[in-house]
Amino acid sequence: MHRHLVRALLLLSLSSTCALAQPKAQAPGSAPAILISPDKPFSLEEAMALALQKSFSLQIQAITRDNSKENVKIQEAGFDPTLTANITRSVNQSASTTSRLDGTATQGPRTDNTVMRAGVSLPRITATNATLSVTTNVSRAATNSTNALFNPAYNNGVSANLTQPLLSNFGRQAAMAALDTARLAFGIATTTYKSNVLTTVANTENAYYNLVAAREAFRIAQLSLDANQRLFDENKARRSTGVMTDLDVLSAEVGVARARNTLVQREQAVRDAEERLLNVINAGSFDVRPGPVAFDPYNEGKPNFAQSYKLAREFFPDTLSQEQTIKQMEIALTTAKRSALPDLDLVASVGYSARTTSANYGQAIANLPNDHGNNWALGLNYSMPWGQQADKARLRQAANNLSSSKIRLEQLEAQLMLDVRIAVRAVETNLVAVEIAAKATELAARQYDQQKARFDAGLSTSRIVLQFQDDLESARNAELTAKLALRRAVSDLRRLEGTSLQRFKVQLPE
Repeated sequence: MHRHLVRALLLLSLSSTCALAQPKAQAPGSAPAILISPDKPFSLEEAMALALQKSFSLQIQAITRDNSKENVKIQEAGFDPTLTANITRSVNQSASTTSRLDGTATQGPRTDNTVMRAGVSLPRITATNATLSVTTNVSRAATNSTNALFNPAYNNGVSANLTQPLLSNFGRQAAMAALDTARLAFGIATTTYKSNVLTTVANTENAYYNLVAAREAFRIAQLSLDANQRLFDENKARRSTGVMTDLDVLSAEVGVARARNTLVQREQAVRDAEERLLNVINAGSFDVRPGPVAFDPYNEGKPNFAQSYKLAREFFPDTLSQEQTIKQMEIALTTAKRSALPDLDLVASVGYSARTTSANYGQAIANLPNDHGNNWALGLNYSMPWGQQADKARLRQAANNLSSSKIRLEQLEAQLMLDVRIAVRAVETNLVAVEIAAKATELAARQYDQQKARFDAGLSTSRIVLQFQDDLESARNAELTAKLALRRAVSDLRRLEGTSLQRFKVQLPE
């Protein structure tokens, strides 16, 4: 009952999970859900699909990437126009008249003003990093003063204001610095996501291969236990006929005990490997056991260093990310150089005001095109900190950060070359090791069979047979170790090359 519940929960979680990195999508209904069952073979491709769908680290990095993408949109919004509008009415009633100029006799001066404003502003103009705003307003002013020529007085005006940096923060680079930096940060986040995908693929491969090796080691231990048990039974039977001594029986019995102890340890290793794999693929429960697993055949032959290094150099996320970081540092250095210049801004404004009328708002607006006054202003604002110590320090920091990033890239490239050389050499070495280990296992098996035949004929002792049995077990384990080392080496090389993504048909976000 519990097993069926686990299967149902796994099916539900898999059907509702969707990650950014996943195997190529198939037509709806054409691919059955991936179920983990002790009776069903569990392939590496299935383990990889689950890991890519449900990996915690990939889910976290996907959110980080999405946030970085939203930051690009935030910076792009800095070039969008901003609309403004407001309406204000103010009434001012004085308690008494204080001057004949107030134009009132029986009560204090009273004003009733209404102003409506609307405008649009451009926070940044890409070409020059200037800011431009246009504003229009209509107003109505009423008073109880007899001195007013228009009562109520309707007015309409329009004005434009420009602020243009001339030294510091001038030009397209200054205007685009924040946006370009955000785009590079998004590229870095995407590259980091690719790196996490490669790491997840490698971790899943290693966990899967470790389980294959653990189960095979358990099978080898079971074979050794069976062989030792048969020898023990034969020695007891021969002792009853006087052919074997108590020492021979005891020796065989110790061999059985040792083999049983090894089997128990191998069983523990199997359960540990199963749960580590379940943790990597985020199965959600450690109660379910994966079905039969197996090594994938490797038929690609010896790798070529030049080809592998070319692939790695073009794809390796760490170097690509560092190259984008260098571009960010170059932008920061350019910005720091601009910021070290004095602040000199050109400030200009021009406006038109319609002839005042006492008719209505419409008449005030109609007066603006042909019956208006005008105003303009032009000025320069200058500012420079004494000694510019902070600006100079920031400039030195930006230059140092750029130099550090370039050195870091050289370090990563040197390390990448070393890692590829080691990975290629490891594959070459383990290909030979697997071949030799297979022959050594074949030899150990034949030697054991020969010695067992001699023992059956009464020409050898149980002690010698046990020694050859141990040699056979060691040879089998050595061959298994070589196979595991080969798969790990191939996985590491594919991670460096980035070819593991094609191997498992992983689609990455653009």
